[in-house]
Amino acid sequence: MKKLPTVAYFSMEFGLDSNFKIYAGGLGILAGDYLKAAKDLGYPVVGVGILWKQGYNKQIVTEEYGVIDAFPIYRYNFLKDTGVKVKVRIRNRDVYCKVWKVDNFGNSDLYLLDTDLPENSDRWITGQLYGWFGEERVAQEMVLGIGGVRALKELGIKVDVYHFNEGHAVFAGLELVRYYMEEKGLSFEQALSRAREKIVFTTHTPVEAGNETHPLRLLMYMGANLNLTEEQLVYIGGAPFNMTVAALRLARISNAVSDLHRITANAMWAQVDRRSEIIGITNGVHVGTWADRRILESKNNPEKLWQTHTQIKRELLDFVEKRTGVKLKEDVLTIGFARRAAPYKRSDLIFRDKEAADKMFKNDLQIIFAGKSHPLDDTGKEIVNNIIAMSKKYPGKVVFLEDYDMEIGKMLTRGCDIWLNNPRRPLEACGTSGMKAAMNGVLNVSTLDGWWPEACQHGINGWQIGDGFESKDEKEQDSHDLKSLVNVMQNEVIPTYYKNRDKWVKMMQNSIESTLEKFSAERMVKEYYEKMYIQKSHKD
Repeated sequence: MKKLPTVAYFSMEFGLDSNFKIYAGGLGILAGDYLKAAKDLGYPVVGVGILWKQGYNKQIVTEEYGVIDAFPIYRYNFLKDTGVKVKVRIRNRDVYCKVWKVDNFGNSDLYLLDTDLPENSDRWITGQLYGWFGEERVAQEMVLGIGGVRALKELGIKVDVYHFNEGHAVFAGLELVRYYMEEKGLSFEQALSRAREKIVFTTHTPVEAGNETHPLRLLMYMGANLNLTEEQLVYIGGAPFNMTVAALRLARISNAVSDLHRITANAMWAQVDRRSEIIGITNGVHVGTWADRRILESKNNPEKLWQTHTQIKRELLDFVEKRTGVKLKEDVLTIGFARRAAPYKRSDLIFRDKEAADKMFKNDLQIIFAGKSHPLDDTGKEIVNNIIAMSKKYPGKVVFLEDYDMEIGKMLTRGCDIWLNNPRRPLEACGTSGMKAAMNGVLNVSTLDGWWPEACQHGINGWQIGDGFESKDEKEQDSHDLKSLVNVMQNEVIPTYYKNRDKWVKMMQNSIESTLEKFSAERMVKEYYEKMYIQKSHKD
């Protein structure tokens, strides 16, 4: 067999374990699952990230203030000192980055950069994941991108492919261009062409405003341009400098994270000239991490599958009671809804038809919410506060778990009966939590957004809501989807759960069988190799 190319996977966050707080949400969980699947397959992959001193945020709900954020300082005893330090010039000062290695979560080697060193005046660059404002964000991305490329060189790792997970790693591309110009004597155009042969890119955010931009002057002041002229920066990323546009132009090929997202992303970036093709490689989740072994062992025996699910549901309800003091009922249809607190995800949609909500939550339903907002996102905090208000309106039926993390995600995607997902189509790039639920026999009830259009067999392995309807008018879309959600819940989901147990369990089996391999991270990593990584590349 031909030797596989060595891939360096750059990401601002990695979700490897609930207690290793260097992740914020889905992007990081994807990166962690990617490294675990690469390890399982024995593929030559390394991860490059940042050792965040305070992680993202610990989010607590208080009676007096609602949502508040805390920032503990975390210390980890499993980090391995590589003995490597690299320097990056930021704001005209040398910033030293220590390189740590992490390999103890069943993952491919992950190298993390850390500026919390006595010789740095800017020790806090690697303080908070997605923290603070423009200058610090650029500094963090310089550490990840420029520092990451230099760290791999110092470690003696020969990289064939640099994979940027989202646009945060773009400065790695500029570092490659600088290297080819300054150390190999190539022209800007030649250097850009050579760098492109080595870079691939995964785009996530399907909302144009959510894609990061920086003023050119800021990049020049920070030193992120790496001796490139303003004109050369504009050629790569435009003005202001758009990190996604730059990544699309620096990469030889790019991918969206579901087939629908491929269509959305190509339409969104259609006007960008000289950009790479955007293909679809649907995300997958690491089966060993997210699928409960007991469920997989009992999936072929309907009676045993139901007993196992009931046991895992009991564990979830005990977990909820420990965390909140609320005792939910085992024999009531239980919905899970765990999401980043963003308006397009419409966490309160099920409550907007008050009459229907009163009827369903009085008799047939209980719901467990989890979610977290960015520390600077007041709208996100309002969404969380609104869910908490609903838990007071429907006591004992609606419960909110604060400080959403991998542990909560694991409990919910295993122990609920259904997984509710109702983003405004087509704004959900993928939505991997639904895959985790599906593999555990937790039935999806979801709008046809992200990955679900590729998996949904309505009434067979879950249910769809909204019929793929899209509208530029948010009120029209919300009204249409709400009507569909209430109809599907009242006329299909609730009657099946309470009156047709055999059908429900058969649907659980179908859910597991139809998703276990197709939406695994192993399948995803194999596809990356087949469609993105393997090609003829120059030898340096």
